[in-house]
Amino acid sequence: MSVRVLELADDWRRVRILLPLNAFNRNPGGGMFGGAIAALADPIAALACNRVFPGHQVWTRAMHIDFRHEGRTDLELRFVFTDAQVEAIGAELAARGRATPTFEYGFHDQHGRCCAHVVNTVAIRPAGYRPRHRKEQR
Repeated sequence: MSVRVLELADDWRRVRILLPLNAFNRNPGGGMFGGAIAALADPIAALACNRVFPGHQVWTRAMHIDFRHEGRTDLELRFVFTDAQVEAIGAELAARGRATPTFEYGFHDQHGRCCAHVVNTVAIRPAGYRPRHRKEQR
């Protein structure tokens, strides 16, 4: 995808990544292919939670993307993990041992317009977590 990291805080609480529009991710209409946006959006919140809350298993539980405008330029993913989110998730982990927070972030074009709005829910579970009601596959 030829992405370029523009900003990556050591604790992953602030992330900016450039997703260039090129021949490999341009759709027939000339805009950014939605699959390229989804592929880059998917791991960001989970990776940030993994860094902020070490010793836990973290994965994407659900993701929704609202494609608001066609991305006809390079797009910049902008993710911010606020102090309030860290405190709320930390409190839930302390009380319940697990959390399922939701994050919102977006992809912006060169004019600053949000072309794709991402709502990403992650599961944060204790290391070695196994669901109690898990059905074994045969």
